[in-house]
This record gives sequence, C-alpha cells and structure tokens, in this order.
Amino acid sequence: MVEKLILISLRNKFIILLLATGLFVWGIISIGRNPIDAIPDVSENQIIVFTEWAGRSPQVIEDQVTFPLASNLQGIPEVKNIRGTSMFGMSFIYLIFDDRTDPYWARTRVLERLNSAQNLLPTGVTPTLGPDGTGVGHILWYTLEGKGYDLGELRALQDWYVKYALQTVPGVSEVASFGGFQKQYQISVDPHKLTYYNITLADVLKATRENNNDVSGRKFEKSDIGYIVRGLGYLQSLSDIERVPVGVFNSVPVYISDIGSVAEGGDLRLGIFDENGEGEAVGGIIVMRYKENADKVIREVKKKMTEVAKGFPPNVKFKTAYDRSVLIEEAVRSVKGTLFEEMLAVSLVVIFFLFHWRSALIILIQMPISIAVSFILLNALDISSNIMSLTGIILAIGVIVDDTIVMVENAYRRLAREE
Repeated sequence: MVEKLILISLRNKFIILLLATGLFVWGIISIGRNPIDAIPDVSENQIIVFTEWAGRSPQVIEDQVTFPLASNLQGIPEVKNIRGTSMFGMSFIYLIFDDRTDPYWARTRVLERLNSAQNLLPTGVTPTLGPDGTGVGHILWYTLEGKGYDLGELRALQDWYVKYALQTVPGVSEVASFGGFQKQYQISVDPHKLTYYNITLADVLKATRENNNDVSGRKFEKSDIGYIVRGLGYLQSLSDIERVPVGVFNSVPVYISDIGSVAEGGDLRLGIFDENGEGEAVGGIIVMRYKENADKVIREVKKKMTEVAKGFPPNVKFKTAYDRSVLIEEAVRSVKGTLFEEMLAVSLVVIFFLFHWRSALIILIQMPISIAVSFILLNALDISSNIMSLTGIILAIGVIVDDTIVMVENAYRRLAREE
C-alpha cells in the first residue's frame, strides 16, 4: 500500500505539489482563525443561577429560594448535576450540562424553567443567569488610579461610565466591578418620632418610592398651541429627599426631615480589594464569552480603554493588574523560537551527515506544512491554541522530522548505491 502511494505520488508530482500548497495555504488561514489563549479551558459546561434577597439569613434563603429553584430546575434536558449554595442574602445554583451541549441552547432551557419557577419565590425576588463565560474567562483585571478622589467617586466612575463602555467590546460577556463604596442616599429614621407621628417604616418606604418618579399628564391646547403637562418628581439631592411627605399629623404634613436624617453613604460591604498591600483599590474584571479568541478580545479591550480614558476627570487613569496577553505572547514566541531552532538543528545534522543541501530542503519544507495542517485539525476539533496544544506541536516536531530523515537517508543511500 505504501509502495503504491509513493509510485502514485512520483507519477503525479504536479498534483501532489498542488495538494501540498493548498494544504499549506489552508493551514495558514486556519492559524489566523484559531482562537489563541494561554490556558486550556477544561471547565465544565456550567450555568449559574444567581438570586439576591437582601437581609435574609442563609437558612431562609435555602428554604424559600434555593430549594424551590433547585427542585424546579430538575429534569432539564442534558443536565448532569445541579448544585445549590445558600449564603447571607444570596443564592447560587450551578447547573452542569453535558460537554457536547451548546451553552446558549442550555441557557434558553434554563430561562424557560425560571419563568415558571418565579411563582414559587417570595414577592420581589427575581433569579438571574450568570455571565456566558467560564472559570478561565477572566482575561484582564484593571484598577482606577486617581489622586484626590475617594473610593466612592472612583466606584461611581467605574459603575456608570467605564463598565458600560467596555461591555460594548465584541467578545466581552461582563465587566465585574470590585472595590470601593457604592454610593447611596441613606435615610436614618428615629423610631421614637415614628411612634409619635403614628407613621410606620412601610409608609416611609412607600412615600420615598412613589415620590421618586415622573408622572404623565395630558395635552391641552391654548391659542392653537399644544402643551403637554407632566410632573417632574425624580429625586436629585438630599434636600429633595428631606422634603418628601410621609404622612399628616394634626392636619400638618410630616416630612422625612421631621422623622430622621438623610445622608450620603456606601452600600454594605462583605469584603475589600487591596492592591499590593498599598491600600484599597477600585477596578473591574473583563470576563470573556465562550469560545472567543482571548488575544483578540484583549487587544480590542485595550483599544477601548484608550478611548474611555480620554473622558476621565483629571489625574484618573487605568492601571493593569492582570493581563493574560503577556502569557499568550510568550507562549507563541516560544513556539516560534523552538520551531526555528529545530529546523536549524535538523538541517545542520542532515547536511553534516549527508553533505546534501536538497535533502535538508525537503525536511525544511515538511515541517511548516505539517504544523499548518495541525491547525486545520485544531479548528475542526474546536480546540484553541494554548500552552497545552502548542506544547504538543513542539514535542511533535521531533517526531515529524524522524520519518523524513529516514526516507531521505534511505533514498540517498539507494541512489548512491545505483551510481
């Protein structure tokens, strides 16, 4: 069989050269299309359902949120396992699907079940899906440096400006903010004054919620001109909140300022983010989508960060805390260097032992073609270029040249014998 293949190849040299050139060109195109990452993604096909119910104990979360959701999500097609975790004010449910299951198809099935499971949960509790990324999707961490700005101002800049801008980058699933204080308007009520004015805490909450809203009116015409009447009620300052009426006492309106105080503050924090022991920092984590090209996404994110930085206040700038592109570039550089070294070493060995430059040229031609074809197979099997796959190619280079050396040496020996 091998002899026939060799004979056919020798008799059809032009066709074989054409096939080899076509495979090489296809391989070069495949190299450009193959996703590049440093870390192989061997994580499970997982979807996270997150539910928040502030102020509730883990046992209440377990009984009223985690257990009903986990029970209702049973029976989804291609689910291998369901795990639930309850903690203070939060519930996490992890659904593990078969590895061959399309993740977006799985997310659709989970959303269908969550629509029916909503009726089993307490009023105001809404489960949400986690980002469409994996455990190794954290490709870039950054912090915001700003002299003269407190943690609350930097966190507001991150949440309301930077985050929304970076989420528009193709391939980015989520920009997770961390550190600092989330700004809040906090109303501190005096329970004795509530009792005195016969006002409940629910009345305060209802009045604040209803007064923080615009209301629509109607249109009326005057002098052939149409006017739209509407009420502007959005709260914009501390004084606006203090003037919100919450009840009536002896025919006199009672305002929030009469029953307590209003101040700016930060949301409850369950931890802090420290940078290199130098103090707290504010920043974000770029989470990549499934099966995206990490190297390409990081480049696009950095380009977007350059544009976003133009709108920063004075003395505020980005600082990279973790950048996976450095590891990716080093891995690719290592492969290129190893390939060049092996090609040079093999060529020198062949020339030294055979003193025949055309034999060395045959070996040099085979190596790049074989590597290019391997990327065709990587794309076909949906495998990214990472440390593991690139290392396998490097190790295989030694095997690739062995058969060529044997064949060339054998052909050279037979031709020399015939002469």
